[in-house]
Amino acid sequence: MIYFLITLKSMKKFLPMLYKLILVLFASCTINAQQKTNNKKKEKPRLIVGIVVDQMRYDYLTRFDKQFGDGGFKRIINQGFSFKNHHIDYIPTTTAPGHASIFTGTTPENHGIIGNSWFDKNKKQKVYCVQDGSVSPVGTSSSDGRMSPSKLIVTTIADQNRLHTQMRGKTISIGIKDRGAILSGGHTANAAYWFRGKNQGNWISSSFYMEKLPQWVITFNESNIVDNYFKNWNTYYDIDTYLESGPDDTKFERGFKEKEKPTFPYNLEQLKAFNGNYDILKHTPYGNSLTIDFAIAAIKAEKLGNDNHTDFLNISFSSTDYIGHNFGVNSKEVQDTYIRLDKDLEKLLNILDIQVGKNKYSLFLTSDHGATHVPQFLNSKKIPASYFKQATTHLALKNHIVQVYKTDSVIANISNDQIYMNNQFIEKNNLNSFEIQNKIASYLLQEKGINRVFTRRQLEMDNFEQGTLGSSVKKGFNAKRSGDICYVLSPATIAYSKTGSSHGSGYSYDTHVPLLFYGLGINQGFSINKSSVSDIAPTISELLDIAMPNGTTGNILKKVLY
Repeated sequence: MIYFLITLKSMKKFLPMLYKLILVLFASCTINAQQKTNNKKKEKPRLIVGIVVDQMRYDYLTRFDKQFGDGGFKRIINQGFSFKNHHIDYIPTTTAPGHASIFTGTTPENHGIIGNSWFDKNKKQKVYCVQDGSVSPVGTSSSDGRMSPSKLIVTTIADQNRLHTQMRGKTISIGIKDRGAILSGGHTANAAYWFRGKNQGNWISSSFYMEKLPQWVITFNESNIVDNYFKNWNTYYDIDTYLESGPDDTKFERGFKEKEKPTFPYNLEQLKAFNGNYDILKHTPYGNSLTIDFAIAAIKAEKLGNDNHTDFLNISFSSTDYIGHNFGVNSKEVQDTYIRLDKDLEKLLNILDIQVGKNKYSLFLTSDHGATHVPQFLNSKKIPASYFKQATTHLALKNHIVQVYKTDSVIANISNDQIYMNNQFIEKNNLNSFEIQNKIASYLLQEKGINRVFTRRQLEMDNFEQGTLGSSVKKGFNAKRSGDICYVLSPATIAYSKTGSSHGSGYSYDTHVPLLFYGLGINQGFSINKSSVSDIAPTISELLDIAMPNGTTGNILKKVLY
């Protein structure tokens, strides 16, 4: 007992010293950890590669996994970081808003790209998202070259990198689609290149970026690289091993003109004359391969990632979207496209290892939107799905308005699932705009295929719960450019032809897409926590330790970096 009391007394004297020692050790460990983190952050990637695979659903990563090699998707996933619950959190889920949101760190509400095209209230006409009559085409005489990012009203992550490096860091953006290349590059890109098919088959640009094409682009265009892809498109592996997709010959696919059935093989040399000549390549996996060829030429010629000023190479794979629209989510053609894209990614990574250096670059891979299964395919499996009769519904609405208000001048335009009111006429005739909007909303809600309807007043005043359709519509609603009434179609309902897939909704089949990070400064692992499209740009900003794009509303994905 006496020994216990003495020991207890001694411990009481020793405890404060022990506590101080623990604090010192903890502080030392914390400082060391911070120093390691800071040292790690100081080594910045020489090159950021931003990859967007147009219309890539998340489940393509898992469905086609068995036929992927080890050097493409699997290398990025196994050695990088994957977000398994990544979503686009706005409507509409289409190409232009998707690319803009990925690279700006915000949604159409702020960056202004509310669709691939939209009704301009001031001009009273439809405008294309990147059209710009003030610039001249470069590399072509066609108006296809009169494009720029002038309608994008915020900066991209690539813009911020250019500003941070005093314009020493380069930005090169490439995509078959003009909008994919232009919107990812932003306002300060050294160059954006897109593919003009038809009878030309060249990579082109506009005077927004340059007066004439660089010699390396001219050399590429004059080579036989493009023409070499006019060959048979057959399955990469034996078609009998393609068990993750439906039959090759179904009524759910469109195919090519002058080919009786949408089945392998496709003789592109024979079919090109009936399918837009060089444009046919866009609708095959060879469009992706051609994009890779051009990207590799850019890496070498522009010496991307060859100095200490971080460069950006943005690559948009557009052919995946064309093929999905043509053949549908469940087609053999889509499966073969992703098998071949996997090989193309492996080729790109190997070149980056050589030209930039292993662990000297970082990349992210994501998609601008997913896609729904073909509704009539779903019907064949007893799953509810339908086609929205858009023209019929719009005409019926206009007739209804005439009956109620005795005029057809109340509505200025109907497009992109939005109703634009003729506000000048309404004000001039002392009509109540809110009352008209509410009546139109009530009418539309009774129409078959429409799930929800939102008025401008609701979208400007209501705070919708995160993750709801209302929240998605609000984030896609730009006060100056959007219409006055927005309607949302029912699940698995599309305004499209009865063959091929489409997209645009706020449902999971359109919003759930991959998000992969890989390379220098990127942790290995995965997360099932929900992430959003606007989180990508601020995460790359943190990786580079630079300012976020000026309209950023997303969050840093800490698990990727720390």
